[in-house]
Parts: sequence; structure tokens; C-alpha cells
Amino acid sequence: MKTLVLGASTNPSRYSNRAINLLRAHKHEVVAVGLDEGKVGDVKILHDFPNEEIDTVTMYLNPERQHGYYDKIINAKPRRIIFNPGAENPELEKLAAQNNILTEEACTLVLLNTGQY
Repeated sequence: MKTLVLGASTNPSRYSNRAINLLRAHKHEVVAVGLDEGKVGDVKILHDFPNEEIDTVTMYLNPERQHGYYDKIINAKPRRIIFNPGAENPELEKLAAQNNILTEEACTLVLLNTGQY
């Protein structure tokens, strides 16, 4: 199961950064896409959407910044999209539902720490 962290940051105070570290601590495969160049632990942050199988997209972009990724997310056919606080997007949730992709408004960090991921 591979997780795509969309909106990844090298800044350790950002939730996307914390999520990458916690996902790796829980032994999840992670691919990260963001504006920053660099790495978070052993995960390189990519600028381009990856062309690989993704189980979960965990969203750390506000809705306005998500628009450019709609087609890429839908075409990747993930099992689910997690909309972290501040990333909630009814438009993308509807589009995902139309394409049989589960959506969840939740916090990835909480899900991982409570064994619900």
C-alpha cells in the first residue's frame, strides 16, 4: 500500500512533513509531491505527480491548489483520498465518488496514531 502525500514540505513544523515521518515510522511506502526540493527522512519530494500505483492520497493542499491535480488523482485510481483539516473539498469529493474512490475528511496523523489508517 503506497501513500501519496500531496502538498509535502521539508519544513518539520508542517503537518505534511509530520505525516511523511509517521507514515514511514509505521512502515508505509510513501511518495511525496510538493513545491519544496529536498527530502523528508528517506522520502524525496517530487515536483511532478508520480506514475505509479497509489492506494491512498493524503491531501495537504487547500482546495484552490488542488484543481491542477484533479485529473491526475482520478487517473491514478487510488482506493481513497484523505482530506486533512483545511484541505476539505466538496468538488473533488464528488468527483472522486463518481469514480468509485472513497473519501474521508480526517487527519492522517490521528488515523495513524489510533490504528485506524
